[in-house]
Amino acid sequence: MSFELVLTYLISPTFFHGALITLLITVCSLFFGAIVGLIIALLQETRLRAAHGVTLAYLWLFRGTPVLFQIIFVYNVLPSFGIRLSAVVCAVLALSLNEGAYMAEIIRSGLQAIRKGQRTAALALGMFPSDVMRHVVIPQAVRIILPPIGNQMIGMLKLSALVSVVAVEDLLLIANQTASSNFRYFEALTAAGIYYLVLTTLFMALQSLIERRLDPKSRRKRKAMSMMERLLGVGRTTTVR
Repeated sequence: MSFELVLTYLISPTFFHGALITLLITVCSLFFGAIVGLIIALLQETRLRAAHGVTLAYLWLFRGTPVLFQIIFVYNVLPSFGIRLSAVVCAVLALSLNEGAYMAEIIRSGLQAIRKGQRTAALALGMFPSDVMRHVVIPQAVRIILPPIGNQMIGMLKLSALVSVVAVEDLLLIANQTASSNFRYFEALTAAGIYYLVLTTLFMALQSLIERRLDPKSRRKRKAMSMMERLLGVGRTTTVR
């Protein structure tokens, strides 16, 4: 193993570009997947049978077929219907639809974890159902669903490696192509693995930061600290005067 070659790959613009493409695909797929999942979860909360039928079919389809199959299907089948998209867009579309199915279940479990008594009390106070969902249910559900969503973030980062099968120049494809040119697979894949570990660590740190921000105890501590700072500042000002 050549550590110098691994370092060369790590600082290579080609590998860095592949890592950026991987990060872009991951973030976009998570963003659109979360939107799709929220819509599906809210449709499941309604009493419309048609909405329940659509959501059930969607969940059955995208949870019942492999992600790799979905990526290849979107990339190869859409052009036959006259829909021509780039490889990156096809990859994001397939991953977003797949992620939406799992996000929907996570969000639905978080919404159902909020006691119905809170919704009833909010409605009794004169709040509209949309306001109850926005101000009462969702803020509490976010704290519940954040840990599993963090796991989905890391899982999506690893699933993004599958887009290399449709010629998307992500990190894995670049590492594989680089190794194929000189047969130094160990060094190239080690460099790619380090990039994946760095990105995973960043996602874990982001999840931990958001959890601390949303923790009621942490917020009370921050409010107490800010109040103490203001009181101390007033005390210093009074003493100077």
